[in-house]
Amino acid sequence: MILNILFIVIGFALLIKGADFLVEGARGVAKKFNIPEIIIGLTVVSIGTSMPELFVNITSSLNGYDEMVLGNIIGSNLCNLLLILGLSATINHIKFRKETKYVDIPICLFITVLFTVLCNIGGEISFVDSLILLVLFVSFILYTIFMARSAAKHNDEELQDNQVKKRRTIVNLVYIVLGIIGLKIGGDLTVDNAEILAKSFNVSDKIISLTILAIGTSLPELVTSVMAAIKKDSDIAIGNVIGSNIANILLIIGASGVIAPVTYDYTYNIQLGILIVATFVLGLFPYTDRKDEMTKSNGITYLMLYALYMVLLFVK
Repeated sequence: MILNILFIVIGFALLIKGADFLVEGARGVAKKFNIPEIIIGLTVVSIGTSMPELFVNITSSLNGYDEMVLGNIIGSNLCNLLLILGLSATINHIKFRKETKYVDIPICLFITVLFTVLCNIGGEISFVDSLILLVLFVSFILYTIFMARSAAKHNDEELQDNQVKKRRTIVNLVYIVLGIIGLKIGGDLTVDNAEILAKSFNVSDKIISLTILAIGTSLPELVTSVMAAIKKDSDIAIGNVIGSNIANILLIIGASGVIAPVTYDYTYNIQLGILIVATFVLGLFPYTDRKDEMTKSNGITYLMLYALYMVLLFVK
């Protein structure tokens, strides 16, 4: 047990350093190519920090652990919104770009509702459902690339020395790669050993997937968004969360369902209902209190909702 705790501590250290590298590298790429940081947050950062969920879910699908597949993603998305974004906003208020307010959040809400509908039709995520999710993921990536190109054309940078530009770009890419590797190893160490500890206390698979596994695989998002919030990078902080929630459903559930159909437990409708409401509320924040911002009071509200959700989960 002591060894498991030690591995968890090492995992946290790797997560923190990996997140720091990833944020710095992503910011460097965004500035170098004049790409808005919200685009980087929605793609490179969000997919990179979703790697623990991807590897956990693929393993779970191969072993037929459907509750782990669904509970991990539903729990992770709730953790991303209520805990991570709530904590980030509590540290520093988060500014909403026009694209985030009018496009990204509505897309995230639509995908969450679609996922809920697919789960409840036939009681599983079938091979066809999974293909639909993967096609939507590719479409989302193409959309972000189009947005990045449009932004680059709109904001021309001054010409710089090619050798310096190449060197700095390579350094930024190395930072991103090292960050993702650190997040992957740190996430594995933390989740695997936390799960061993949980099972030693006879905790059910569903509770493990919605809590220990969900929070554990969301640690990269947590550390990345918090570090971004501390550095006042609102675009990375919120882009990471929204992009990760989209990637979790479209890419990770899609990939899991392609490997093997995922049987749906209808009791998860409660958690999905909370997730839909939480996403809808996020879309309301730009229109309340201080316009186009998620304030510290909004963040505290999210944290309180997450605490209430956890209490209800264990009470039941």
